[in-house]
Amino acid sequence: MSAQPADHAPVPPYAPAPGAAAELRALLLADRRAETWVPAFERDWAKALEDARDSFSLTPLHEVVRTWQLRVAAAPAVDAFMDSGRDESGFVDLDDVLGRRR
Repeated sequence: MSAQPADHAPVPPYAPAPGAAAELRALLLADRRAETWVPAFERDWAKALEDARDSFSLTPLHEVVRTWQLRVAAAPAVDAFMDSGRDESGFVDLDDVLGRRR
């Protein structure tokens, strides 16, 4: 028997620290991609705030923080890949191989 109501949202794997969003925003402001990343983060954060107000759950805010933490963490690997000179333009469109699906 569960002590939680049936409509209780599952607890996320971890909750970011209370200041994580502010720290993340500071990291984004210091990044060379700040011109595009900061507005995108702020847009995601505003949407998550709206969703959190509607659902009475902090999960949307936690998800935004986790998603952006992963993006920031992956940025050096993406930069290294792009700087390696690998040309990915030679890929074939799957529709060209399999034909158009109806």
